[in-house]
Amino acid sequence: MTTNRALLIRRALAGAGALLAVFSSLAVAELGAALTRPEAGPLVAVGGASIDLTPAAVKDWAVRSFGTDDKLVLRAGILTVLALSAAALGLLALRHRRAGALGVLAFGAVGALAALGRPDSVSWTDALPSAAGALAGAAVLYVLTGRLTGTGTGTSAGTGAGAGPGAGTATGMAPHEPDGRDRRGFLIAASAAAVASAGAGTLSRGLTAARTGDATGARSAVTLPAPGSPAPAIATRTALRLPGMLPFTTPNKDFYRVDTALVVPEVDATAWRLEIHGTGVTRPLTLTFQDLLEGELIERDITLACVSNEVGGPYVGTARWIGVRLADLLRRAGVRPPSRGGPADQLVARSVDGMTLGTPVEDVMDGRDAMLAVGMNGEPLPFDHGFPVRMVVPGLYGYVSACKWVEDIELTTFDAYDPYWVRRKWARRAPVKTQSRIDTPKPFARPAPGTVMVAGVAWAQHRGIDRVEVRVDDGPWRPADLAAEHTSDTWRQWSLAWKAVPGTHTLTVRATDRTGETQTERRARTMPDGATGWHSVVVTVT
Repeated sequence: MTTNRALLIRRALAGAGALLAVFSSLAVAELGAALTRPEAGPLVAVGGASIDLTPAAVKDWAVRSFGTDDKLVLRAGILTVLALSAAALGLLALRHRRAGALGVLAFGAVGALAALGRPDSVSWTDALPSAAGALAGAAVLYVLTGRLTGTGTGTSAGTGAGAGPGAGTATGMAPHEPDGRDRRGFLIAASAAAVASAGAGTLSRGLTAARTGDATGARSAVTLPAPGSPAPAIATRTALRLPGMLPFTTPNKDFYRVDTALVVPEVDATAWRLEIHGTGVTRPLTLTFQDLLEGELIERDITLACVSNEVGGPYVGTARWIGVRLADLLRRAGVRPPSRGGPADQLVARSVDGMTLGTPVEDVMDGRDAMLAVGMNGEPLPFDHGFPVRMVVPGLYGYVSACKWVEDIELTTFDAYDPYWVRRKWARRAPVKTQSRIDTPKPFARPAPGTVMVAGVAWAQHRGIDRVEVRVDDGPWRPADLAAEHTSDTWRQWSLAWKAVPGTHTLTVRATDRTGETQTERRARTMPDGATGWHSVVVTVT
């Protein structure tokens, strides 16, 4: 075997050993997290820290580019960085065995610090999973590298038995080549590490499944009571039956999801508690899930919109929510809105994953159907959408109102506290802007000449839509036919019969809400308080 070939083989084995060390580290760390707190695992902690440190503009770009797959892309990115780093550490360990092991320990320290720095960190024990994983990974790399360099079998590179002329000499021309026995020892040690790591991974998945099984079982056992104030039936004339139109009510599986949770929290409803406290709270409340189910439930159809929704974007949907009026709970706690002399003007909701959202107290208590929701479209909330309890406030973008997996509500002031998104330069107050969207025909469609139905939705939650207009190319604005309004808190479908003639045409839509405000033409990005502009599609009539 030539020296170069032997060196290439050794480097390849070193890289494989380093990858195995990283796998072992993650397996042990995830087992430690399963035994203590799943949120303290290094992938979740480092991923969460990465999200927190990412500039808002980049985060917004990720949502636009990857949609609900943004978290999958982030996890893949973290694993890719780990794999590349492992390859580098493997090569380093060939020459500096201890330095390679120390490099693994350094990555463990990053995971431990990230876990301790998370807003939902509960104690110093959150550092233990990453620390244990780092020690395991460093030990694996140290042992495997020793097999490759001969230092793990009683020999050392360039000296001892089997070291011939030119092997590990002072010139450094040819490092020690382990004999077949050393390589066999490497394979045996690597196999043992792989089996042990796989076992740790299997055990951690079993423990996690048992833990989440409690939450899944609790959700399956929930029977939503009949609401004391049911939602009105959705009239047939509210929903247009046109090809290409989405249903008026968005199914749970199709409802958009935009949040920062790398792993969806699966909370056991039987152990869940909600605290209501803070400035102006004269009677602090601690509520269980059963307390909410036994309360006065309301049922409402409400359209939610994400502030990351670009003009014409998909992050808007309508669902039938059931829950308890938030204003009623606040009044039980002795809270008064600012308009009635209350000292708190901001409600800060905290999620089980540490997310904080700030909502104007006045908006929650002004008579709109703000609620702590327990159900969505006739079933308990899906885990993706906040089970067991989430906030829903019509008329406000989700980042200031729609806290999922909520467990704490604190009354405070805007001057005293900036929640998560405000610290990242998003606006404190974010009423939903009047928007409209063309759903059919789709961009770059090629309809035939003749009558083409142009249709879509418009929304201005808590104000309602009064008028929708459509323009073809640079022609005059034409009023669209509006479907019946269900409530002012839901979107409104519209349609226009267009006499299409051959050629390429631009179709543009705008809406006017019930206050008389017409959707502005001025284009603005989503940051800091929602996108503006008219939605348009280009089609070619053939």
